[in-house]
Amino acid sequence: MAQWLMKTEPEDYSWDRLVAEGGTGWDGVRNHQAAANMRAMQKGDRAFFYRSLVDPAVIGIMEITRAAYADPDDPAGKWVRVDVAPVRPLPREVSLKAIKADPALADLALVRQSRLSVMPVSDAHWALITRMAGLDA
Repeated sequence: MAQWLMKTEPEDYSWDRLVAEGGTGWDGVRNHQAAANMRAMQKGDRAFFYRSLVDPAVIGIMEITRAAYADPDDPAGKWVRVDVAPVRPLPREVSLKAIKADPALADLALVRQSRLSVMPVSDAHWALITRMAGLDA
């Protein structure tokens, strides 16, 4: 099972909306590297829900409920989406500031490629971020 981090702007799609709807198709990704990451996702993978722009932080955990499929909003057939469902909110948000302050997370894609919206998270980074959030990895 792989782990991921998926960014969203709160005004576009919030954690509360994901919870209320029980899941969604993660769409709107129009970056080749982020789309390649989505194509690598498998049903059952986990992903951090990352709130960007306003108080950026990892705030929840989602599960990939459907692997990549053609984005119906893309007539050219170039882009994909995956379906996700909420697993749980984190007991404590893990801010971007806290992530950047931890030397063990210096090679996390969120730090190295700050504009990438969908990225892999290594087992070690997943364990550390979940511990920072107050969960056992």
